[in-house]
Amino acid sequence: MVEPKYVAPTGTSDILSPEVERRNCIVDKARRLLGLYCYQEMIVPTFEHTELFVRGIGEATDIVSKEMYTFGDQKGSSFALRPEATSGIVRAFIEHSLYTKSMPQKYFCIGPMFRKEKPQAGRYREFYQIDVELLGAEQPSADAEVIALLMHIFQDLGLKNLTLKLNSMGCRICRAPYREELVGYLRKVEKGLCRNCRERIKKNPLRVFDCKVEGCRHLLREAPELISVLCAQCQEHFEEVKKYLGVMGPDYELDPKVVRGLDYYTRSVFEVVSPSLGAQNVIGAGGRYDYLVEDCGGPPIAGLGFAIGIDRTSLAMKRSGLKGYEDKSLDLFIITTSHHLRFETIKRLDILRHQGFSAEMDHLSRSMKAQMRLADKLRAKIVIFIGEDEIRKGVLGVRDMATSSQEEVPFEDLLDYLYQKLGRKEKWGARG
Repeated sequence: MVEPKYVAPTGTSDILSPEVERRNCIVDKARRLLGLYCYQEMIVPTFEHTELFVRGIGEATDIVSKEMYTFGDQKGSSFALRPEATSGIVRAFIEHSLYTKSMPQKYFCIGPMFRKEKPQAGRYREFYQIDVELLGAEQPSADAEVIALLMHIFQDLGLKNLTLKLNSMGCRICRAPYREELVGYLRKVEKGLCRNCRERIKKNPLRVFDCKVEGCRHLLREAPELISVLCAQCQEHFEEVKKYLGVMGPDYELDPKVVRGLDYYTRSVFEVVSPSLGAQNVIGAGGRYDYLVEDCGGPPIAGLGFAIGIDRTSLAMKRSGLKGYEDKSLDLFIITTSHHLRFETIKRLDILRHQGFSAEMDHLSRSMKAQMRLADKLRAKIVIFIGEDEIRKGVLGVRDMATSSQEEVPFEDLLDYLYQKLGRKEKWGARG
């Protein structure tokens, strides 16, 4: 083995087969369901003006203050690799005046996000998400539909024993007095808190509920809960969300300690936890953000959504014994041992691929026996032999690898024979 001169940067990874296939399964199934729920795909830049994330996520959040990858250009502008996709979708929603269309508007985005975090299992500096946003609906039924969609995706992937945790973060009216009450409690137990939580008391006290330090978690068990001091409107909204969820079916667990770590969240917040993962066990999460569009310079339009962590979902599937993909097999492998017949071989190979068959040949001039081993390794269903005798007789030797039966098929009958054996394929070009 050669010692590599270059390796992937810390917190990133090369995604190889079969992991690629499992991730493609997650994306494909999500896309199918998102289509059923009438969502449109949106592709937004992987970097935005830094100010967008500061305004949207909150300057006092860990993401903005510690975790964003920022860089400048020659004109002195500051940009950041996106740590999440919601802000970018909201920016595009405003920039392209999508709010002038009938509401609600539904969008999703799939791709990499970037955070300068300490890497660990299920937590990377470059990670992949499916981001789903519904804009223009304040009604509790929208919350329930979005949550049900999230659980529908996981159900379709075969994941079981997941826990859906639900909470309400209220609005700006009821959160202000609660913030003071929480700060008062945290001051009393400040000496027992970790350094990060002591800093959060001043900047973003709600973030203490995201702390994973056991000592902090123990002290926070007696902390006042926002859900118990919701204003009448937020309380009514939350009760309606729960009623709709009761009708739609996904079981949930009320957890007053669920607080999403971004400043833009209001009212309903939720997360989905997988028992097969360790400390980083949240595979999907989201909530409502009724002020974000307006805060980013748009009209006062409500919004809500969620993100699915593709990395963690794939890891949860793997640990649950879910492949999410079928083992690849090859339709056809063409064998020849005559060098001057390689031109005929590659011509036939090209024709068959244009007819929609997956097909391969040996490019390394291996022996007949070695080529058969390669065909077997590639799980070829049919092997085609092209030799001097076959060319002279105008036929091709065809072996069914499942039965080991072999027969001669005339050139002109080959496609019909293969259609019958393998099923008609989709043609992508008029060749042959």
